[in-house]
Amino acid sequence: MFDQLVDAMSGAWWTYLLVWGVCLLDAVLPVVPSETMVITGGVLASSGNLNLILIMVVGAVGAFAGDNLAYGLGRLFGERVARLVVRGPRGERTLDWARRTLDRRGVTLIIAARFVPGGRTATTLVAGTTHFDYRRFVPAAAVGAVGWSGYNALLGFVGGSTFTDAPWKGFLLAFGLAGTVTVAIEGGRWLWSRRHPQPSQHAREDRAASDDGPGDGKLDVRGAGVRGAGERKVDERKVDERKVDERGRTTATR
Repeated sequence: MFDQLVDAMSGAWWTYLLVWGVCLLDAVLPVVPSETMVITGGVLASSGNLNLILIMVVGAVGAFAGDNLAYGLGRLFGERVARLVVRGPRGERTLDWARRTLDRRGVTLIIAARFVPGGRTATTLVAGTTHFDYRRFVPAAAVGAVGWSGYNALLGFVGGSTFTDAPWKGFLLAFGLAGTVTVAIEGGRWLWSRRHPQPSQHAREDRAASDDGPGDGKLDVRGAGVRGAGERKVDERKVDERKVDERGRTTATR
């Protein structure tokens, strides 16, 4: 099957358009295999059927356009589109991780998340929903897209060059290396979250609500003090009025 795919894509002008389109869609719909397309393009470039530089360029342009599309959707529709695209408990955890990490290491996260399938979608959507500074988002997304496309295309090129007589072996080698790096990144992120736990989005919202509530006590004490002072003044006035009335009655009797 892989050989048939190679024969269909080899030397075809529409292959570059296909790589561009898949990379764009994968940034919004993480089920589309963009890494597979770019690696395959690199494998084909190793045999001279495609141009390696063009594969890198169209892959980077497609990835950059897709990241900006995801950012725009998040900014326009907010949390609704984020929860629609990234679903389930795992998706919720990924979104929460993106929110927490984006606050602390925004540019670094946008670049690194480009190499994590699913993670890049959550990060770019959250960047849009939180109105992350677009002037910082664009260069970070560009660096991530160029690095990601070049990395996958070169993996395919090296794999294809290693197994010139069996392109599918080169593809498996490149795809295995890419998968190993992705697992390493995910494992490092998991270890970091275990050693440095952070409160979830809901926990932070609950804490903020409790801090804004009446539990502070300062305003209540101050208000109680003001009310108490006012009540004492009223009582003193009543006592003075009674004394004046009694004096007036005594004078009238005399």
